[in-house]
Amino acid sequence: MAHPKRNHSKTRRDKRRTHYKTKAPNVVTCEVTGEPHLWHRAYVVEGNLYYKGKILVENFAKV
Repeated sequence: MAHPKRNHSKTRRDKRRTHYKTKAPNVVTCEVTGEPHLWHRAYVVEGNLYYKGKILVENFAKV
């Protein structure tokens, strides 16, 4: 196993870690309801569960 003779500096360590970034979530607006929601996710509007602009479950209540 590799064993460094000297420690890496903090600058060198941080340069290596610059590639680890979080991305902003894809938020889209539904054409039917006009509600913003996450892409490829079901969402609730006025008690109804929607996906791709279609009602999946009417009077959906969070338990």
